[in-house]
Amino acid sequence: MTAFMNPDDDRPWAARAECRGEDPTMFFPGTDDDPSLGLAVCARCPVRQECLDYAIEARERYGIWGGTTERQRRRMVRRSA
Repeated sequence: MTAFMNPDDDRPWAARAECRGEDPTMFFPGTDDDPSLGLAVCARCPVRQECLDYAIEARERYGIWGGTTERQRRRMVRRSA
């Protein structure tokens, strides 16, 4: 979940996300950038699991969601298939 998202009826958990108000670029690190800042925000988020579930269901290909990177989510999806 990133700071630019607004909570809506499909994602009521987004209103409680720790990333709200944070710099969105923290959640979209470049290939050579360290994702640890974004992951640290996720680590203390009360809706981390809801965010991860959303990202997997929506097939979010980019960014940090629910405390995972793109690569981690791809692995999770492959393992569950």
